[in-house]
Amino acid sequence: MNVTFPILELPEEIQALVVERVAGNSFTDLYGLRASCKTMKALAERSRVNHFYDVLSVPMRLNMLPELFKTCYAERNPSTLYMKGVQFFFTFNLQEEGLAFLKLAADERYECAVYTYAMTRKIYWDDEEYFACFTRESVDRIRKLVRSLKWAWGMSHNDEFLAKRDEFI
Repeated sequence: MNVTFPILELPEEIQALVVERVAGNSFTDLYGLRASCKTMKALAERSRVNHFYDVLSVPMRLNMLPELFKTCYAERNPSTLYMKGVQFFFTFNLQEEGLAFLKLAADERYECAVYTYAMTRKIYWDDEEYFACFTRESVDRIRKLVRSLKWAWGMSHNDEFLAKRDEFI
């Protein structure tokens, strides 16, 4: 039995929340929702929706537009803050700035950032305080993610990171 839910009958505020959650779950689903009707397209084009994208989940073949990335960053999107933090800390060796970006994303409960921030604090400063943010479920998801991204571990990281990367893995 195919049941449809009349989302357009809900108040606009609830419709906007649905669009935000879809944006956080799947970039592809958001674009499908946008294509469904003019109302959903208008809701999806609100700037606040950009806060919820996970830019790391955008399929590589779509080549995320620089303007969209800038808009997401301006909205303090956790995935863009995470990307900036990783870039500053591990590539540019700007540890203070990078750690600040990672913490902002981790405080938003962006799972990759929680892991990276906690492990960075542990490995570089022997600080385990942020480990309390992990749940059993998140540890399992993070473990799978880290293993799936082994190709990225040899990318352009600073020498200090390369010396410690086995501890991360």
